[in-house]
Amino acid sequence: MSFTAWLSLLAICCLGAMSPGPSLAMVVRHTLTGGRGKGILCAWAHSIGIGLYALVTLLGLAVVLKQAPMVFNGIAIIGALYLAWMGVKALGSKGGISDKLDAGNGSDSASSTEPAGHSRAATFAAARDGLAISLFNPKIMLFFLALFSQFVMAAESLFGQSLIVFTPLIIDGLWYTFIALILSHPSVLPKLRAKAAIIDKLSGVVLILLAIRVIVTI
Repeated sequence: MSFTAWLSLLAICCLGAMSPGPSLAMVVRHTLTGGRGKGILCAWAHSIGIGLYALVTLLGLAVVLKQAPMVFNGIAIIGALYLAWMGVKALGSKGGISDKLDAGNGSDSASSTEPAGHSRAATFAAARDGLAISLFNPKIMLFFLALFSQFVMAAESLFGQSLIVFTPLIIDGLWYTFIALILSHPSVLPKLRAKAAIIDKLSGVVLILLAIRVIVTI
């Protein structure tokens, strides 16, 4: 892969990562509920899903899935149901963000008074939601199918193929890590804390609307 082709790949990955959507809502949610560490964990779990899609595209499996409507639609339906489930949880939470902000306090981990079981559950939830929001989002698969074919053709060496997988993975992880760092900054967190309940409800609405959109467009 030429340097020029890699720059084009880099630009596309940056645009894809920065576009708003359910991934952003999920990283924001876990940053506000669990603190900086949970937000960063969610970010890199999400990036692993992106890397897996890049690998699937490289191996040609994405085309196979696209040509198997039942499989592709099944993934889309599972993704929509998962988005809806997370949206309902957000809408039904009773001050979930504001309650947990005091425990997280924007630091790398929850306070020492937080029960260990709760901390482990929050860590697992951040990783699970980050990975699932990327794997079960059919828009990401279509993104790779539409834009990555040209780069797959240009990747003749193992190094070029590695660039195709790791460039979107690293860019995605770095972008959402940046988001988590900004949101958990001491000068930003108090302002978000005042709007915590509204953010919680808005994230739920966004996730449910996206789930409906996926179902309608199948």
